Amino acid sequence: MSSEHASAPPLTHPATETPAQVARRVLMTESAALATLADGLPDDFERVVARLLEVSGRVILSGMGKSGHVAGKIAATLASTGTPAQTVHPGEASHGDLGMITRADAVILISNSGETRELADMIAHCARFAIPLIAMTKRAGSTLAQAADHVLLLPDAPEACAIGMAPTTSTTMAMALGDALAVALMQHRGFDRESFAAFHPGGTLGAQLLRVSAVMHTGDALPVVTDAAPMSEVLLTMSSKGFGVAALVEGGRLTGIITDGDLRRNMDGLMDRSAGAVATRTPMTTRPGTLLTEALGMMNMNKRTVLLVVDDSDHLVGLLHIHDALRAGVA
Repeated sequence: MSSEHASAPPLTHPATETPAQVARRVLMTESAALATLADGLPDDFERVVARLLEVSGRVILSGMGKSGHVAGKIAATLASTGTPAQTVHPGEASHGDLGMITRADAVILISNSGETRELADMIAHCARFAIPLIAMTKRAGSTLAQAADHVLLLPDAPEACAIGMAPTTSTTMAMALGDALAVALMQHRGFDRESFAAFHPGGTLGAQLLRVSAVMHTGDALPVVTDAAPMSEVLLTMSSKGFGVAALVEGGRLTGIITDGDLRRNMDGLMDRSAGAVATRTPMTTRPGTLLTEALGMMNMNKRTVLLVVDDSDHLVGLLHIHDALRAGVA
């Protein structure tokens, strides 16, 4: 990316600056540039969003050097928020990877100067096959900007480094503008929390968006007894199912729960009683669509290890154990 900053004037700063002073100056320089970008959003921004919403293929991003790293971050953000995207390295593009870019795609090329030589073959490829080309650059009269169908023009703000050449402010603005694109696109696509969870099934982030239905026990795994069941049957069910509880169900509807606490409170003549005589009639329940984090919060707050899961008609559909939430990564 040597061609991107060759004409940048050197900046001077006091040699006595402390590291903290340098940090504050850098952050203030970049934040000022972002404020300028927000106040003067590129004229083509909404047209670019509309164009990308029409793309049936992928959004291809590319750049050289630091701009290439920015392209990778933007592509990852787009892909994770509902807009299929990938990067193509300019050098590899010239040696066969142009075949990854089809007429169904749109291309965003990032170059601070707009004169990055390595992008020439990608520019020509877009022109040859009528592939929409979007330029992200700070120079409206550059080769890239002139060849593009749309231009996301960045403010001509100074770099934050002492010599005014290292990509700092420019890459920050490009990355932030990429975030703005991704968020605008996801909003117009109606990309919601459930969609986000589907694209982020792993790690803490995915776990925070899991629903109870994703981990609850169902069917034959449920410790179900009837109100009239003798306590010998109840104890066998509680033991064999391994949850330490029994759910009382009549006609599919939940009518109560028996826990270890209920057993201790009814020790006198326990084996002579029926399940209905021992059960707690107002068990704590949750719905299948409840966020797993919310269900875990209910259990922690009420010192419970199990939640019975019912539908809108109070039919028992599942059981959530605290260990299920912990295994899913919700802590």
